[in-house]
Amino acid sequence: MKGPLFYSKILLFGEYGIIKDSKGLSIPYNFYNGALKMNNDASEIAVKSNESLKRYVDFLQTIDSSLVSFDFDNLKKDVEAGMYFDSSIPQGYGVGSSGALVAAIYDKYAFDKITVLENLTREKLLKLKGVFSAMESFFHGKSSGLDPLNSYLSIPILINSKDNIEATGIPSQNSEGKNAVFLLDSGIIGETAPMVSIFMENMKQEGFRKMIKTQFIKHTDACVDDFLNGDIKSLFGNTKKLSKVVLNHFKPMIPLEFHELWKKGIETNEYYLKLCGSGGGGYILGFTEDIDKAKQSLKNYNLEVVYNF
Repeated sequence: MKGPLFYSKILLFGEYGIIKDSKGLSIPYNFYNGALKMNNDASEIAVKSNESLKRYVDFLQTIDSSLVSFDFDNLKKDVEAGMYFDSSIPQGYGVGSSGALVAAIYDKYAFDKITVLENLTREKLLKLKGVFSAMESFFHGKSSGLDPLNSYLSIPILINSKDNIEATGIPSQNSEGKNAVFLLDSGIIGETAPMVSIFMENMKQEGFRKMIKTQFIKHTDACVDDFLNGDIKSLFGNTKKLSKVVLNHFKPMIPLEFHELWKKGIETNEYYLKLCGSGGGGYILGFTEDIDKAKQSLKNYNLEVVYNF
């Protein structure tokens, strides 16, 4: 048995902001994926994943069945028989490792599931997001449900606000394009829960709340609009502003050794860095108008191009 593949995702814009109703844009990233498998090799990874699935099944039974119900008979039987999640998605890297697992479980075991083939109305998307939010909270304490939604549908998703999300198209890739979005490997595993609690703690301060509203959300929303409209010049101007705000106000979320690198990008305009997911490690997301220049400037780091345009 090998289930269908579920892909990783990248939240291009909207990390932290979407908690406070900013816009967001999430795209599937097919480089990494995961699938449910039966364990025939008893490798340490498979055994660990299977043990984690056992705990996850217990948790799923606590979810209100009026929201979503599962075929627990078969799910338990498969988990007892050694089922595990075989995934190339790095954990703690901000690319949705738990999201893909949630999507796979829903796809295989949920009753009355909403499928990709239906006409995905806003109501259906919101219902799915609510189901996935409940299912993923096992991993993060609090989840927006967006990662599994993206992984499950495998299409770009535009978040207009908490109650307004839609499937969207993004400008097509141009493999010759010098403009690029890339991932930079920090080499550190990040944990979502502690980062989110730092953010929530900061939100108690009036000054921080004001900055989120007047700067962070404003620039995030502008970046989403620019990207979707293909307004490249404005996009890079707004990404630079966003990068600055993050460096000034989200320092705990940026690994220490990347503070200077972050600043260098803003000063030289060779690239602009931003958080990928909750930060604290994992990947850092980069935007550049000249990928060759950025690669040269960051040659000591592991850089992966995600999107040329």
